[in-house]
Amino acid sequence: MIILGAPGAGKGTQAKVLCEKLGIPQISTGAIFRANISEGTDLGKLAQGYIDRGEFVPDEITDSLVKDRLHQEDTQDGFLLDGYPRTLAQVGALDEILLEQGHTLDIVIELVTEREALVERLLKRAEIEGRADDTEDVIRRRMEVYLEQTKPLSRVYEQRGILVEIDGLGTIEEVQERIREAIQGR
Repeated sequence: MIILGAPGAGKGTQAKVLCEKLGIPQISTGAIFRANISEGTDLGKLAQGYIDRGEFVPDEITDSLVKDRLHQEDTQDGFLLDGYPRTLAQVGALDEILLEQGHTLDIVIELVTEREALVERLLKRAEIEGRADDTEDVIRRRMEVYLEQTKPLSRVYEQRGILVEIDGLGTIEEVQERIREAIQGR
């Protein structure tokens, strides 16, 4: 399973709740990068420069990280990818990884939310959590990058018949219920 959505759409929050209910691991590339940054690893230092500019970490770095993670034992009965794939090239890389490992994608959930509501949400989160990477300029740049590079993935998964769009506005519980209904509908 994949969860898509613009920055601030609630992917991480919804993924966490969903994974707990389904008993599958949440594979969040953002969380992996943030952990490496806080630990001062080489990967963290490399990723920090891209993140500070509101850019995506290059595909080859992210693909390798995901491939390694999907080889781990806890993914055998399912997993949810949060923050990956983000580009069309990553879709191709993920297809190869899944084929190699005998996995298939069952559903791609896209949280759809109005852009200005997301900017407002991210600015509040930055204030509460003290996230240095969530300035208004960086947030707006991340939105542009998302629309240019990630939004086209929706069309790919829609053509494959596995995309479900979910209204991302509302309480955590309301959005979770919409996701639950979409999964049951599959």
